[in-house]
Amino acid sequence: MRKLFLTVFYTGLSPKAPGTVGSLLALILGLALLTFMSVSNLFMLSVLITVIAVKQIDAYEKEVGEHDSKEIVIDELVGMWIALSVCNITMDNMLYMAPLAFIYFRLFDIWKPSIIGKIDEKIEGGWGVMGDDIIAGIAAGVATAGTYQLLVKFIL
Repeated sequence: MRKLFLTVFYTGLSPKAPGTVGSLLALILGLALLTFMSVSNLFMLSVLITVIAVKQIDAYEKEVGEHDSKEIVIDELVGMWIALSVCNITMDNMLYMAPLAFIYFRLFDIWKPSIIGKIDEKIEGGWGVMGDDIIAGIAAGVATAGTYQLLVKFIL
């Protein structure tokens, strides 16, 4: 059951780009959830999942003896949902914001600029695994909202 949760329905077991595959499933699940819940509820669900994930990751890392295994993608789910929440995605702007949020989140999660990289390097255990993706999600949400505003002002 723990592996199902941490790998987000086993997407983390993808032989190629497990983080991207997990992020894509997270985007799809997040958009599906937003059809019947608000972005603030999606954000609160992300917080709840984070609390559960930190404990589960700590236990899993002790089991396997490896920090931040590539198969753990629950952090990508939380980061993606935070990005969707921060950019305040709606049914009206979803066609533009969803791809932007995905691209920005993956960019920040892979590139790990500034504090994102420091969290990834220096914090151990579940908070280290989750922390960089939480900050990447916030950065992606802000970048998505800003880019969307520019699109609306100058193009759309």
